[in-house]
Amino acid sequence: MYLLSYTRQPIDNIYYDPRLAYSMHLAVSTDMKHFKALNHNSGILFGKATENHDGSLNPKALRKPYILNKGKHFEIIVLRTGGDGESDPEIDDNIKAILEDGDVGNTESAYTPIKYYTEDFLVFSEPEIISPEEYVEAMSKVSLSCIWTELSEQRFSGCDEIEGAVPCCVIEIDDEIGDRLIKKLTTPVNTGISFPEIISVSNYEELKEYRAVASYSDGTTALKSIDWNIERVDFEKKGEYILSGRIHQEHFDFPVALNRADPCVTFWNGKYYFIATNDADGNHTLYIRESDTLSGLVDADEKLILDSSTYEEIGGLLWAPEFHEIKGRLYIFHACTPGEFFREESHVMVLKENGNPIEKADWSEPRRVKLKDGSDICEAGKEITLDMTVFEWQDEFYAVWSQRQFLPKDLGAWLYIAKIDPDKPWTLASDPVILSKPDYGWANNHTFVDEGPFALPAEDRLFLTFSSAAVDTSYVVGLLQIEKGRDLLDRKNWRKTAYPILTSRSIPGEFGTGHNAYFKDVDGTIWNTYHARPGADAPRSSGIRRVHFDIDGEPVLDMTEDMDVNPVLSIVKTKLTVV
Repeated sequence: MYLLSYTRQPIDNIYYDPRLAYSMHLAVSTDMKHFKALNHNSGILFGKATENHDGSLNPKALRKPYILNKGKHFEIIVLRTGGDGESDPEIDDNIKAILEDGDVGNTESAYTPIKYYTEDFLVFSEPEIISPEEYVEAMSKVSLSCIWTELSEQRFSGCDEIEGAVPCCVIEIDDEIGDRLIKKLTTPVNTGISFPEIISVSNYEELKEYRAVASYSDGTTALKSIDWNIERVDFEKKGEYILSGRIHQEHFDFPVALNRADPCVTFWNGKYYFIATNDADGNHTLYIRESDTLSGLVDADEKLILDSSTYEEIGGLLWAPEFHEIKGRLYIFHACTPGEFFREESHVMVLKENGNPIEKADWSEPRRVKLKDGSDICEAGKEITLDMTVFEWQDEFYAVWSQRQFLPKDLGAWLYIAKIDPDKPWTLASDPVILSKPDYGWANNHTFVDEGPFALPAEDRLFLTFSSAAVDTSYVVGLLQIEKGRDLLDRKNWRKTAYPILTSRSIPGEFGTGHNAYFKDVDGTIWNTYHARPGADAPRSSGIRRVHFDIDGEPVLDMTEDMDVNPVLSIVKTKLTVV
């Protein structure tokens, strides 16, 4: 199999920015003639920002990604640039590489030679600056490692069908690596449905327990419940029946709620509840929807539970509400301000004992989240906190939130983590620790922001997705994960995926996808709620989609309903014996 490394020509600041285009993209081929772009023709290795003494970041991008096959691993040799592809402003005269930049004309630009290591092109080492001599030596080996490079005189036409592709090199890879890249960087699609040919039950409840197994193009599977046609089945007497049914699938058109951003759904005391930021009125109200069924949330009435005029200290900018159950009590974490944006801070409301979530009077007055000593997390007016989420992991409760310093210098929004007191979840139980900064090019696109965290626990590890960049078409979802047993408060224990897992290129017609939250329905299916724009200039609006898990057990957020269940395969038949 053949692997193409390329960058892309930028389009504009709406559809494909320089900070996205100047990254390493990959495509595969079996014949060197027709290459298939991976990861929605989006980058998988981005420039990583450097950090200043005050914690602020210097954005970076990369050009000319060459791949050298070293046997047991691969080396990626790139030229680091400024954030938008310009000369690297940090380049040191002692390591300066002056090269002709054919992409922008016959001008000379200064770049920094960088080396990465990888075994499978999915997890990369930290960037390592190399000397001009090392770069020249690496380039001398390119012709030995690559089948084709941009240094060749022969034109390469294998990627003509890939939009905007600027080819750099082609190498031959083992089929095993190529197969893994395809499975990992292509959204799985439903390829089969299996169900026993013969089953025996004594009642309808036992029949409902049976699940079909849906198989996918990457070799993964998912269990599916079935809507059976039982009109001719009499469970009161023994007998045999030919039974048919259809794979059960909730249907959600996008958007499910216009002008609703940062959505969150929970299943609480037998009912489903939906809450979101209200963009329709400038974020002055929070409404809750209630339904007996998940699909019923779409058309459910909205009930006001908080506005910007009820409490003296709670003004506008009611942002990012989230439901969380802690020790049997239901809470809403959200951000608000007495008035101005620069006083936006994280707050908590609690539902009174035996309260009704859609009754405004049953919710407490919001109280601001505090440090363990009772002081403020930060100085309002200089720093803001928002998007606080909480979760339980290995018998401890944690909070993760976004915090941004504006004065004396805007440092961008960073993610912080701390333990919380489950009896007083508005109080931190440990000192805050920095968890993530918007260091990759996709995270500091248009602005330096990491925000919107939400946890997704699994058996052997904890996933934490978050949103980055500006809340326009550049908005994306990133992924952090940590293995079970490791200290969550040690940043080094977390691994950040080098590329975003949900972007404006993931689903046609959905732009600026981000600020997602997870919930589990009554059948145990895990769902993702998120917001996106149904057009580049359209308002932020809510969507709901099932979460799939890929070959590594990591969440897949871009599987549409037709990819999840192929309509042609949705009918299930079996021979039923009533015993």
